Amino acid sequence: MTTKTITIQNTEKNTRPIAMLVQTACRFDSHIVIESGKRAINAKSLMGIMALGLQNGDTVVVTATGMDEDEACNRVIEYLSA
Repeated sequence: MTTKTITIQNTEKNTRPIAMLVQTACRFDSHIVIESGKRAINAKSLMGIMALGLQNGDTVVVTATGMDEDEACNRVIEYLSA
């Protein structure tokens, strides 16, 4: 299991399509979860990510479990940080 935490610094980045975040997550075999507050959402779920409603200053925890967990976690963090 690989876990990393980041704080969303710029919600302008969230204008990037949520679908692209889901596509990024779907490239990996690992199970990827994004947690914010008390909510944990499958990163491969478009509706789940939309419902998460990330805001500037939110701290999120990305956890990936599986064969490619390190790269999966890193790519999702990169997307959220870009």
